[in-house]
Amino acid sequence: MAHWIRFEHQGRAGFGMLENESIKVHSGDMFAGAQATGELVSRAAVKVLTPTRPSKMVALWNNFHALAAKLGNPEPPEPLYFLKGNNSFLAHGETIRVPASYPGKVVYEGELGVVIGKRCSGVAVADAPGHVFGYTCINDVTAAEILNRDASFAQWARAKSFDTFGVFGPVIATGLDPSELVVRTILNDQERQNYPVADMIFSPAQLVSLISQDMTLEPGDVIACGTSLGVGSMKPGSRVSVVIDGIGTLSNRYE
Repeated sequence: MAHWIRFEHQGRAGFGMLENESIKVHSGDMFAGAQATGELVSRAAVKVLTPTRPSKMVALWNNFHALAAKLGNPEPPEPLYFLKGNNSFLAHGETIRVPASYPGKVVYEGELGVVIGKRCSGVAVADAPGHVFGYTCINDVTAAEILNRDASFAQWARAKSFDTFGVFGPVIATGLDPSELVVRTILNDQERQNYPVADMIFSPAQLVSLISQDMTLEPGDVIACGTSLGVGSMKPGSRVSVVIDGIGTLSNRYE
């Protein structure tokens, strides 16, 4: 298992493999033949960046049995998804901002993220894991009151894509079995979500396969696998952390 991280150090962006509190700096392409440079950098000396720069983030709705049952929603026959705008992407440690144009309820959604490592289009489920680089933590922040405010048009793009609402990181973990993972969300030191990835309606491999039938997925793209029970609102001044053992902790303030 390895943990890959992107960072800024002395004004320059770089990436490498995180081991304890040191980063083994690499050069080249993270997804294709990265080479260790021999340089070591302390994690404390860098600014953490989003672990990839996706061309898109595809995010799931209604992808967990437990949440579907609680909401009384039928389980979908195919993945239900939307896209989060690239403007929304935010790294670990940065601040989620209260939208200037929206004073309503903003909610956290702790999720597992699948990071694509190899270009894929129309791949079979059996081949999908070969196109996955690794996994990351996601907070799919949502302006909840906008989503269905207009009865004639569900505003998924706006509700999900305010600046700073696409939070992911801090690393990409490779060599994991996602079915063994558990997602926890901590709001101001209180655990609000704790659910198993194994409860997904569509597994990560199925998501990669089925979404790739619709659109080409590029290296660095991220699939947010959807959330489960325990979603709730954040008040300004809160700290929210998404914790997935084996990957790490994604922690941000909401101001």
